[in-house]
Amino acid sequence: MAGAFLTVCAASAPSCPLDFQGNLKRILQSIKEAKEAGATLRCGSELEICWEVLGEIISDPICKDMLIDVGMPVRSRNVQYNCRVLCSYSVIYGIRAKQAMANDGLHFEARHFSAWVKERQVEQCTLPLHIQSITGQTTAPIGDFILRARDVSIGVETCEEMASMAGAEVILNSSASHAELRKLKQRLDLIANSSRKNGGLYMYVNASGVDGEARQMHDGSSLLILNGEVLAQGSQFSLKQVECTVATVDIGRVRSYRASAARGVQAAAQQLYPEVECPLTLCVSAEEIYLSPTKTIAKETPIRILDPMDEIALATAVFLWSYLVRTNSAGYFLALSGGLDSSTVLLFVYSMARLVCQSIEAGEESTLQDLRRVVGIEDYTPPNPEDVVRRLLTTAYMGTSNSSSETRSRAKRLAERLGAYHLEVEIDDIVAAEENLIGQAFDGFKPKHVVEGGSNAEGLAKQNLQARTRMIVAYSMAQLSTQARSLPRAGTSLLVLASSNVEEGLRGYFTKYDASSADINPLGSISKIDIMAFQRHVMKAWDLPILAEFISATPTAELIPLKEGQAVQTDEEEMGLTYRELSTFGRLRKVHKCGAWSTYLRLLADWKEERSPRETADTVCRFFKWWAINRHKSTILPPSIHLESYSPDDNRHDLRPFLLAVTWPWQFQKIYAHVEELEKGLRKREAAQAGAA
Repeated sequence: MAGAFLTVCAASAPSCPLDFQGNLKRILQSIKEAKEAGATLRCGSELEICWEVLGEIISDPICKDMLIDVGMPVRSRNVQYNCRVLCSYSVIYGIRAKQAMANDGLHFEARHFSAWVKERQVEQCTLPLHIQSITGQTTAPIGDFILRARDVSIGVETCEEMASMAGAEVILNSSASHAELRKLKQRLDLIANSSRKNGGLYMYVNASGVDGEARQMHDGSSLLILNGEVLAQGSQFSLKQVECTVATVDIGRVRSYRASAARGVQAAAQQLYPEVECPLTLCVSAEEIYLSPTKTIAKETPIRILDPMDEIALATAVFLWSYLVRTNSAGYFLALSGGLDSSTVLLFVYSMARLVCQSIEAGEESTLQDLRRVVGIEDYTPPNPEDVVRRLLTTAYMGTSNSSSETRSRAKRLAERLGAYHLEVEIDDIVAAEENLIGQAFDGFKPKHVVEGGSNAEGLAKQNLQARTRMIVAYSMAQLSTQARSLPRAGTSLLVLASSNVEEGLRGYFTKYDASSADINPLGSISKIDIMAFQRHVMKAWDLPILAEFISATPTAELIPLKEGQAVQTDEEEMGLTYRELSTFGRLRKVHKCGAWSTYLRLLADWKEERSPRETADTVCRFFKWWAINRHKSTILPPSIHLESYSPDDNRHDLRPFLLAVTWPWQFQKIYAHVEELEKGLRKREAAQAGAA
């Protein structure tokens, strides 16, 4: 039927676990907005609600004449499935059970749900009694089917190609896809290419914001794609409580796109799906579209792919704001060292303040109400991001005799520029008192730094005393800051922020229970390379020329005595590996699943122009030795937003063992035996060339 126009809505919203009232409110709001836009099909993201909330939704007359797709767990025959419930006012048409579970990386779906394994089969699911009283239905079909409305057929994504071949003209893909840097382009290409191959209207609906998992977030950016062409795209990393992405399409374009003889032969041979009848008419005629206020989305709608540095700014902003609002804390505390990493975390808080102000200016009332609750001022309206930072962030430079005047000055000036309430404290007396305790315990023994003639163990112990002291001071200040400053929420603690990057977590280059230990670490899954690129980006975008000083400074922990007022300790020298090398090892180890031997073989080829086989072997073995020695440290890392594919977080993402044979006897012996063979062959070749000359 040409000229059959269907208006659809992809509804993205943050879903808060167990916040049944809030989730219900957001879903009903999305249905209301969808109906006002002329949509007759509303599709949401995964696992939005429970049965009781569904009862509230289908009891609301707002659902009349609309097909509503919501995500929820459904138990049938004592088996729990992750499902899509296709429903309308006072009726459930069908329950589509998920067939492919997400069981790798961040996801352990099989822990909670079973996959639907009966392909192209439907059975009856007994509905809860309160749902029966609303719908008059005892059961509803559950399984793998196509929903047949009066004028259009709808499939739910598991295998888009098979459903398309079986006649589904609209494909619903409701997702909770976690954010990762540079991931959106891959997602878009995958969906667009699939839709282009098979034709059809593809509705990809992604959740937004942070749900109950502190280590991941969803970036939204729902997509409506017709025959491979993007018609509409939702925003990425937003504070919107409800975002409806709407498009009106001519279903006749799907039918004509598929009208090839070759495809017809394949489609005719397809095994049929069970069909579930839906008596709704979802499409309207061209005349009705002409007379209605609904507008079609222009084909030329630009596709928005954020710069990765903007992704970092927005992702961390949403993460920090969500964490603050959900925990009802009074703000954040950050130990600001004057180095690149901690200054970047300060920039993240500033980015949060910028996004909050932008959301309020755009009319997002929920953001304003949340901000007033967090700062404790009922009529507060932020004049600028700096004022938000001043009320929500306390920073402190915790100096020792090993701290340089340069880092102290940088920390103070950046904090003042961005609005933070900044403190300067000296912790030498506390460190000295701790060293006195050691002397009391060990008959006057006094540890020395290596540069003072002490052993490596002594030097490390003295560094760790300083680092762990900073953690204690940080938590004390975080608990007392609002009281000491007489803020409206006096007595409410601040959340402590850490600032350790992903390579340091991978290498184990941090002290257990030092400044790396905190409530959350927004930097914990971001590489040092991206951190430097991020600062260069915002230095121009946000007009912060002071950042040039942080970018050019040599990374150092400043835990050993200065030489002529300058730090002699550098992070890369102490680690024995550069940050770029660590990034390479992280990707090979996690993304490409390489062990020591396969990593060596990869890098032997990649580094052949710059390093000898022995140099490559030494670097590989050095990394795997320190990774194995320090792997146990990953068990105490604070939660960090997952943005990098090689995050070492063992609580969620990297579940490899952490008690290993740290000398790697088999692998290292094999690597160096191979090096010797290569060197022997090289010597023979050089001798042969010399003889020929």
